[in-house]
Amino acid sequence: MSLHDAFTTALLAPEPACPDGLFSSNGADPGSRFAVYRNNVHSSLIQALATAYPVTAQLVGDAFFRAMAGLYVQACPPDSPLISEYGGTLASFIEGFEPAASVPYLADVARLERLRVRAYHAADTDPLDAQAVVGQLQGRTGLGHLRLQLHPSVSTLTSPYAVVAVWAAHQTEGAIASLNPWHAQSALVLRQGLEVKVFAIDSGSVAFINRLKHGTGLQRAVEEALEASAEFDLHQCLSLLISHQAITHLHI
Repeated sequence: MSLHDAFTTALLAPEPACPDGLFSSNGADPGSRFAVYRNNVHSSLIQALATAYPVTAQLVGDAFFRAMAGLYVQACPPDSPLISEYGGTLASFIEGFEPAASVPYLADVARLERLRVRAYHAADTDPLDAQAVVGQLQGRTGLGHLRLQLHPSVSTLTSPYAVVAVWAAHQTEGAIASLNPWHAQSALVLRQGLEVKVFAIDSGSVAFINRLKHGTGLQRAVEEALEASAEFDLHQCLSLLISHQAITHLHI
């Protein structure tokens, strides 16, 4: 094992042992200096998770969340120099974390918050003007073969729990008292300008948006949406996407 690998392993190990080969240029104890550095790294990663998952943390309390995050840091060290990318697998970790089982919707709330982080850091792409989109949709023949390209920030999530309601309740003081998380809900996440927005949508809209993201033509996307939900409302779904500047290109 190289000195670099030994240093990395020791930095994230449960026990704060100093790796062999370290020395201090001013004669100070390398073990104590390493312990300070190691603590700073752990604290920074835990704080990054707390910042990315504020509602997840609120659901279990700060002390519980930080203890759980500390175990996650040890089990899943960073694999990217971008701190905004860290924590992408936290939801999966929570699913297998037995002490969190009493909050069964915790993992899906974490998934929703990760989608919000990704939306915020998604590539910038100029949306089409809303009136221009409406005009082209109304004035074009052969709409079935039209492909609508969506903004890179657009994503969906389907959960057996009311993840949007849970997340929204933590954005408004006093809303938690009337919260009922025990029903299925789907979410649409997108960024409009610099603001990340979350909407509750139906299963048909999820299927429709997911097919558009994969480059499916409008007609086939509508067919799959209706297969997912006979109550799918194309006009309502398109209006949501258009009004929040989620369409960037129209392709034949």
